[in-house]
Amino acid sequence: MSESDVQNNGTKRCKLDETRVDSDVTVKTQPSDTSLDAFEFVRVLNQRSQTKWIAIEAKSGDQKAVVLLEKMAFNESNARQILEDNSSASSLRLDFQNDIYSNYMAFPRSDLNAIKTTIIHPASDRHIQKYLHQEIRVVLETPRLYAEVTYPHIQRQQLSLQWVHNILDHKSETERIVCDIEDPDIGFVLLPDMKWDGIQIETLYLVAICRTQGVRSLRDLNETHLPLLNHIKTTSCDAIERKYGVTRDQLRIYIHYQPSYYHFHIHFTSLAFEDPGTVERIHLLDAVINNITLCNDYYQKSSLLFPLKQNDPLFKAFTDKSLEN
Repeated sequence: MSESDVQNNGTKRCKLDETRVDSDVTVKTQPSDTSLDAFEFVRVLNQRSQTKWIAIEAKSGDQKAVVLLEKMAFNESNARQILEDNSSASSLRLDFQNDIYSNYMAFPRSDLNAIKTTIIHPASDRHIQKYLHQEIRVVLETPRLYAEVTYPHIQRQQLSLQWVHNILDHKSETERIVCDIEDPDIGFVLLPDMKWDGIQIETLYLVAICRTQGVRSLRDLNETHLPLLNHIKTTSCDAIERKYGVTRDQLRIYIHYQPSYYHFHIHFTSLAFEDPGTVERIHLLDAVINNITLCNDYYQKSSLLFPLKQNDPLFKAFTDKSLEN
């Protein structure tokens, strides 16, 4: 479908916030009306020391919650304040000194030591299992196993998609939308992923959620979806460059399989961003488009490899199926 076809079909053009976001700009956000004082610590579910991230199970009354805490990355603005602003001068505690080398613990003022916080509340047992540290196993899913194991599991087990519909219906997160195309066939909403703070360009992470219904994952894609895939790629790249100054050749564009939720979406991240634990799930969008161009039903015929946590119900379903054979 050409650009003129898109316009003639009445598709809304991409709505862009013209404000550029640079890595040394402090962006003000709306304060949350949720206090962490309302939550009681239960246990640590998982933690990654390299990325300064921790997942905590908590509770509020008789309701469970998942609280994700992540230390914010430095930018030029807060680094300058830590060193030069007398009102924010950090206190230092010496650990050791040897000739010209010294190690300290620094304690900057609280607004320069922010923690990105994500709260899932109330959380189901499946949310808790999602963030719980578990051993990882790799599964090779044949087309037959998809039909007999994975597809029935998707029908039974998937988490609620209400939050996705809230975004598509403009009921939630409207102020975060970077691009919105309302065409029912090739339309999508592009917005920052919850993992991204919206400030550090080096960790840029956006997701495009398609408006087409019935496409759950990579397995559902065929040649009829090529206009959708190409349109999302081209329009999103243009929007990202216009808003954030990140060009197409600086982006990693991919699809996860298995996805974390079963409504089709595409990831856009900076090449400088290292998302731990996803390499086995990544299918680069250009490769996906090429595969479908070469073979219409490529993803219905292919065997696909992906990781699963050992306690994941889908892994148990695969294990039970192997015991039957």
